[in-house]
Amino acid sequence: MTQFSKTGTSPVSVLDRLAARLLARGQPVTALIAHPQPRGTGQFARGKQMLAGNFVMAGELVKADGTVPFQASSGVAVDALHGFDWLDDLAAVGDVNARKLAQTGLADWVARYGRGRGPGWGAGVAGRRLMNWLTHAVMLMQGQEKPFQDRFLRALAHHAAFLARRAGHAAQGLPRITAHAGLLFAALSLEGWERRIDPTAKALIADCDRQIGSDGGVATRSPEDLLHIFVLMTWVVQTLQDRGRPADARLLGLLGRVATALRVLRHADGGLARFHGGGRGNEGDLLAALAVHDALNPAPAKATAGQVMGFARLSAGRSSVIVDAAPPPVGAAPARAHASTLAFELTSNRRPVVVSCGDGTSLGVDWQRASRASASHSTLSIDGYSSARFTGTDRNRLKLTDGPRNVGCEFRHTSYSRAVALSHDGYLDTHGLEHTRFLDLSADGRVLSGEDMLISGGRAARKRFDDVLARTRGAGIAYSLRFHLHPEVDASVDMNGTAVSIVLRSGEIWVFRADGHTLTLAPSVYLEKARLKPRASLQIMLSLRAQDYTSQVNWVLAKAQDTPIALRDTVQENPLAVPDL
Repeated sequence: MTQFSKTGTSPVSVLDRLAARLLARGQPVTALIAHPQPRGTGQFARGKQMLAGNFVMAGELVKADGTVPFQASSGVAVDALHGFDWLDDLAAVGDVNARKLAQTGLADWVARYGRGRGPGWGAGVAGRRLMNWLTHAVMLMQGQEKPFQDRFLRALAHHAAFLARRAGHAAQGLPRITAHAGLLFAALSLEGWERRIDPTAKALIADCDRQIGSDGGVATRSPEDLLHIFVLMTWVVQTLQDRGRPADARLLGLLGRVATALRVLRHADGGLARFHGGGRGNEGDLLAALAVHDALNPAPAKATAGQVMGFARLSAGRSSVIVDAAPPPVGAAPARAHASTLAFELTSNRRPVVVSCGDGTSLGVDWQRASRASASHSTLSIDGYSSARFTGTDRNRLKLTDGPRNVGCEFRHTSYSRAVALSHDGYLDTHGLEHTRFLDLSADGRVLSGEDMLISGGRAARKRFDDVLARTRGAGIAYSLRFHLHPEVDASVDMNGTAVSIVLRSGEIWVFRADGHTLTLAPSVYLEKARLKPRASLQIMLSLRAQDYTSQVNWVLAKAQDTPIALRDTVQENPLAVPDL
């Protein structure tokens, strides 16, 4: 199931609602001259849960009895329900009961909300709904009498007319791209709408061009946001090709830029780095979209290291390291940005090792606030402070308003390692300190060495540091180094507290040491949007104090032994199992 909105309920303006109500009057019954093939990846297990009356949307469980529950408390869940994302999951089940539930949900929505009522009339969600309806039109009309089919076809025409009026007024970025994509799908599928194909395609390409930077990234700096746009673009290209229309060269060029960026932002296991509100991406979405791109490009670019969208990537052997190496997106996404500057993630082969806690928006206000703090990322943080400042008291007003202004990133590769030197000034105003971090990944990917420093340089910075230090009465400014571990690893403290052994489910063993410092294992959490509760995990912590103008910690994370070439995971998940709620 591909969900395009991750930021809460898409706003429905007065003009959106007025247009939806006016255009609902007298819409003719049109005809489908073609229907796009379903492109989304449905999950059989989720479909079975829905048939049992349990809809899990964006981390929220909504119960229903024989129909689709369009009410939800979470804005993201509301968008997913009204966007009909759940059709992919029911299609994955594919039996008579799944088809009946899909048809019941469609009839219920049209009756209750089809004339402009309800929260689903933002242009982005309407475009998303129209695409889902069109790609599953055969399932939705199969076995139904003519009155039902006529109501459905009239609803399709209503949505196409609405998007023709309001797509250009959707919020910038993903909502507007989705709205124009929905209109393009309608123009390619509905009788009498062919004249809209070329102008809508041009508007869509212009939207994508505005959203995608020269490096292939997006302003929100969320890798998952970039994936959603990329998936949508590949769907558009495939649908155009199915109708005998070659994709515009500009669209293919944009696809190439985004594909290169996503390869930098992808870990060794195929999942995306989890930063700034984004998750790892739905299973299979990135691989399928890259396959479409690669089929269009006989020589697709390959990325093993580099910097894209403000993230630095080190890759060697079977290991990947991705670091947040730029200021947070204060202007583009203040309500979603995290204080994660210089945080990193490490993946070995198919298993994440060091991670970020993730995004807690779907779990409520408290989890959202906590997940965005520096302490929820694998980086250095001064106790009680984040590297960026937040204002507001709830999920709608809690915004990141100030963060590091100067972030340095310099690659220092050699024949025997891949290294990057990083710095940020997020603690300069509050404590007179800058954080520098040096990461060095060996050429075989078996050793990650790190050096973290807090430095007070310059007269004004040292005066600020001295003032803060004086308030501690010489005890020093408390700070912590945190390394959050994935919940599927086993960790234990060894060697009298000077080492931590990390055992992956694949059988690999990594050992963490920190220059003779005493290490502790503390509780942590791993937040995933599809789960109802946080997953318990652990974090390696070093608790330290800055008592001078320079404080330094050296650490190393290394494999305890070579990894056999033929090594495979010892535990495999059953893809058809219905997970516990």
